[in-house]
Amino acid sequence: MIGPHGGRLVNRVDESGAGKVGKTKALDISDEDYMNLENIATGVYSPLEGFMRREDYESVIHNGRLADGAAWTIPILMHVDKGQLKELGKGEKVYFRYRGEILGSMDIEDSFGIDASLHARKIYGTEDAGHPGVDKIKNKPGNVIGGAVSLYKRYRNPVFGQYHLIPEETRRVFEDRKWKTVVAFQTRNVPHIGHEYVQKSALTLMDGLFINPVMGRKKKGDFRDEVILSTYKILLENYYPAERAFMSVLTYEMHYAGPKEAIFHAIMRQNFGCTHFIVGRDHAGVGSFYGPFDAHRIFDDYPELGIEPVFFKSFFRCKKCNSIANDKICSHTGENIVNFAGTSIRSAIVEGKRPSEDVMRPEVSEEILRYDNPFVD
Repeated sequence: MIGPHGGRLVNRVDESGAGKVGKTKALDISDEDYMNLENIATGVYSPLEGFMRREDYESVIHNGRLADGAAWTIPILMHVDKGQLKELGKGEKVYFRYRGEILGSMDIEDSFGIDASLHARKIYGTEDAGHPGVDKIKNKPGNVIGGAVSLYKRYRNPVFGQYHLIPEETRRVFEDRKWKTVVAFQTRNVPHIGHEYVQKSALTLMDGLFINPVMGRKKKGDFRDEVILSTYKILLENYYPAERAFMSVLTYEMHYAGPKEAIFHAIMRQNFGCTHFIVGRDHAGVGSFYGPFDAHRIFDDYPELGIEPVFFKSFFRCKKCNSIANDKICSHTGENIVNFAGTSIRSAIVEGKRPSEDVMRPEVSEEILRYDNPFVD
């Protein structure tokens, strides 16, 4: 089986830690902070063992690598405000309180300030506040603390249930199924026929397909987590061989960092045990901030990655071919081509109508329409 990024699957889970909580400092953390804490501790972010210290942070924003040279493109930071910073000095232990419960801690090894404008330019390639990642970093406190973490207990979201596995568990699943090649598909959307085509095209050449939907805060108009999860369950039950496809969710807040985030997404899937990762058009993009294939080209800068990208430039329904196709296998143009436009799918759903069966399975459409409001407000 493929090794984790950096050569070792990190495990910072310490269930005995909860019994050692003293009367020292507790920091209330956000949903995103908790997801990062859990992803560090359970190995999703291997080789990170904690929130970034200055040395790693500066190397990531300037070089796209950790200080030791390992590929890494998205900073993982614990922001604190000025008032909190006065009480959280280097060498101290801080406890993390999430939804009223102490779930972990960090040994503070570093404390430093960040330049939000520089961060935005280096990670997102823009300072335009219309970019959700830029808007978020510019509205966060400019102070961060870094150091190794411990997770005492995982928060179990009842929506995700059995579909929230950590890398140690997904690797066991792949091993039990004797999958030597596993292709991962990331999604933050409900499935349409085009997604199914991409997944099955890749699966044709692999032993197994790992569908890994992103669960976490999304931008307005995106589909809600529970809708994405339930529609994929319907699709898997009706249109995939059970022995060849498997789904587990990734709890993670999108950065919409385009090509840089594509590399990070691939690293996480390698840690889950995947050998290949599907990268589509405008992967992790938003608006017109990135070129449609920037996320393909950036992989040339990281030839050492263990996981291999599988690129799809386009996919559509061709009326003349009478099938789903892509620009490598179909020469037709113009009125023959029907693109899978998310806006038209959303428009039909808003009107309470089922999208055409040419673009979405009827079972999936019916599942979406069960919800009064399937979209993020």
